[in-house]
Amino acid sequence: MTQLPGLLDTEAIRKDFPILDRQVHDGRKLVYLDNAATSQKPRQVLDALSEYYERYNANVHRGVHVLAEEATALYEGARDKVAAFINAPSRDEVIFTKNASESLNLVANMLGWADEPYRVDSETEIVITEMEHHSNIVPWQLLSQRTGAKLKWFGLTDEGRLDLSNIDEIITEKTKIVSFVLVSNILGTVNPVEAIVRRAQEVGALVLIDASQAAPHMPLDVQALQADFVAFTGHKMCGPTGIGVLWGRQELLEDLPPFLGGGEMIETVSMHSSTYAPAPHKFEAGTPPIAQAVGLGAAIDYLSSIGMDKILAHEHALTEYAVKKLGEVPDLRIIGPTTAEDRGAAISFTLGDIHPHDVGQVLDEQGIAVRVGHHCARPVCLRYGIPATTRASFYLYSTPAEIDALVDGLEHVRNFFG
Repeated sequence: MTQLPGLLDTEAIRKDFPILDRQVHDGRKLVYLDNAATSQKPRQVLDALSEYYERYNANVHRGVHVLAEEATALYEGARDKVAAFINAPSRDEVIFTKNASESLNLVANMLGWADEPYRVDSETEIVITEMEHHSNIVPWQLLSQRTGAKLKWFGLTDEGRLDLSNIDEIITEKTKIVSFVLVSNILGTVNPVEAIVRRAQEVGALVLIDASQAAPHMPLDVQALQADFVAFTGHKMCGPTGIGVLWGRQELLEDLPPFLGGGEMIETVSMHSSTYAPAPHKFEAGTPPIAQAVGLGAAIDYLSSIGMDKILAHEHALTEYAVKKLGEVPDLRIIGPTTAEDRGAAISFTLGDIHPHDVGQVLDEQGIAVRVGHHCARPVCLRYGIPATTRASFYLYSTPAEIDALVDGLEHVRNFFG
């Protein structure tokens, strides 16, 4: 068995994840390497969800009976856990959404409806990057089409890094918002936050960071990032689907208008006008994802008990090993950084002229689950002249043996296609 420095006790951790004991395709052991799409869930999270529905299920905030009060305490307790996990200055800066996509859309729509000095209009510019997930491209395209704002972006180098050589021309005095991913879901690149934030602050632009591929894998400190908004999702960090987070600076949340209207987000309502509740409830219209928030809180407890710094070290060791082993596979081309420095634990690659969908299908027959396609980042594939990629992505329960299985599987793919 391959031993690497910095690895977690995966044998103990894997016992917490029932699905990892599954066998597929006539008794083959499941090798799950699709963690950038969604992570598996430990028993602690599954139990928290089951216990909520069995013992506490009620709507929150508006009831005075015991179940409503207990459900409210659990829901708001999850908010406290998220605030501590990301080092938010205030729990009231934590907004629950249904996923990171909704969080990003929420900010885009707030800025489209805002008054000065935050309003995005035809005299302003929006800045993103070429490596963004579609969830951080399409909302800004929609906003620019609606308002006439100019959409600009940073390009990519051949090595899969952001090209910041023209940063002063991209981020200008007209820039209202700079929105970019902390860790790329397709390239694995960890982006230089400090340089981008510094330039944005020089011109008075707001900064939104998509931390969907960062929050599950490394310590996340919103104060250290110095951004104005940070978005991430629960299902990639051992939590359930249907729950996301938007963190925003409190003074911004107080000034910006709500995006969704309905119950809970109001203060008073008449037939002529309404006033709104303070943040975070101002941005959480209707019945929220209560059970999902409870599950996310349990996931945060689980990850925190292991330690995000230890998870980061574990994944760095795995990524270093994987980059080395994949580099030995004939005809394999890694799309993105080819070293483990400043990159996350998602590695996309092509294998000769074999289509990635064929690679994924043959690997699946061997019990190896990877992702194929453009990973909701089609502009990256266009930039590198490829139709799609195969992506292997690791997490706290991943092992060197699973990377070895992947490499052996790729040899089988090569033999299968001659």
